[in-house]
Amino acid sequence: MLNPMSLIPTKVFLTHGVGRHKERLTSFEMALRDAGIEKYNLVRVSSIFPPHCKLVSRQDGVALLHPGQVVFTVLAEMATNEPSRMVVASIGLAVPSDANHYGYISEHHSYGQKEQVAGDYAEDLAASMLATTLGVPFDPNQAWDERREAYLMSGDIVKTRNVTQSAECGPDGLWTTVVAACVWVAFNASGVSEAPPQ
Repeated sequence: MLNPMSLIPTKVFLTHGVGRHKERLTSFEMALRDAGIEKYNLVRVSSIFPPHCKLVSRQDGVALLHPGQVVFTVLAEMATNEPSRMVVASIGLAVPSDANHYGYISEHHSYGQKEQVAGDYAEDLAASMLATTLGVPFDPNQAWDERREAYLMSGDIVKTRNVTQSAECGPDGLWTTVVAACVWVAFNASGVSEAPPQ
């Protein structure tokens, strides 16, 4: 029998979606459908990217899941029914160059931000958390592009990225929900993360 306390994710995928409906809950369901993760019992978790974890495509990740399965996810969501109001949800990811070290995932959601601004912000959050853990020096007052260059030049952070969804509520006032998610799809239950096959 698997010990749930020792489950370490080995594969994840990123996804995003938007949903619209007169009912708020249904608009959330529609956003999950758009993201391809409506068939699962989602359990929200905090945001550590495990050592040796492999980022796979949404298509490959969903192929590993089954309807009704309990699925762990880092989820950002935002909703509005105010006409012309913009909502955005974003997941940022920062992966260290040392595969034996963990990375960070950040969740961000807000009103009125453009998609690129929100995505950069989420990516910056994840990279900054990882940088402080690794002892990478950075100036928090610098623009994200400058800090990203510094992180990559340090050699300690190998990859940063984000997945972001924005949407504007229409004049009909239908609930508009956006989601962005990092979804865990495969695990090593031995208690020690396995390196993905080459």
